[in-house]
Amino acid sequence: MIEHPPGQAYEIRADRRTWVEQHGDGDAVVLLAGLGPAGSHVIFHPHFDALAADHRVIYVDLFGRGRSGRPRHLSEITFADDVADVAALLGRLGPAHLYGFSYGGLIAQAIALDHPDLARTVTLANTLHSPEMWQLNHANINRELATQLPEVWERIQALRLDGLRSTDEPLRREFAKAAALVRFYDPANAALLADEPGARNQELYPIFCGDDVDFVIGGEVARIPDFRPRLKEIRVPLMVLAGRHDRALHPALQQDFRRFAPQARFHMLERSGSFGHVEETETVHSLLRDFWRQS
Repeated sequence: MIEHPPGQAYEIRADRRTWVEQHGDGDAVVLLAGLGPAGSHVIFHPHFDALAADHRVIYVDLFGRGRSGRPRHLSEITFADDVADVAALLGRLGPAHLYGFSYGGLIAQAIALDHPDLARTVTLANTLHSPEMWQLNHANINRELATQLPEVWERIQALRLDGLRSTDEPLRREFAKAAALVRFYDPANAALLADEPGARNQELYPIFCGDDVDFVIGGEVARIPDFRPRLKEIRVPLMVLAGRHDRALHPALQQDFRRFAPQARFHMLERSGSFGHVEETETVHSLLRDFWRQS
């Protein structure tokens, strides 16, 4: 395992310091994190270490997240600015292989469509294509909760009757009890996700997604483009990874990428939930290396 140094923050654009950590040599691979728009590079450690044996693996914290700088007000963070920051970073690095996980996949789609010269390939891993899909993901999570954890669902309903929104702390704790169930093939694998203080900007989440996002999306998420009509326009080599046991970004919705991006390679990971890079690390690395080699 690689020992991870602190990395470095760069002013990629004016007054926006973006933290970047790099390992290895070779073609650049830029990892764009998810866990909603609030996550950081931590979700990728140490699961991409092996790729640094023959690639330059680049971890990034988007502005306002992880170890990057913060705006005066979190409402200043927008999807368009996230895309512009990644495009500016790629402008410095040169064209790279993009691995967009969850929210990071939305950014990768925007780069592929509007800045195709900056991407050598794009991999969309357990991601989504539109605000509508974001809403449907939560609806499916809620069905799973009601069916598999009815006692938790009853408490959620009671708290909502008291006027709480889904991002209020008491409700957030209840939803967290289902995270391992809906996100992993084997719930015990949730323990394999790295963690560190401040890795996820919890204050940003209700601002960016809406304070009742588990039921009704809002905020910046509701303004993200619907990429479905344009996916067929992507000319950058494209691969989609989905998890058979992902109850959030679930397989029925992932099939949309087959329909709207028929030029993409599509792989269903049979022993994964949302985190294929955690539960089937070697399979994901093998698929990536093969994809990059043939592109």
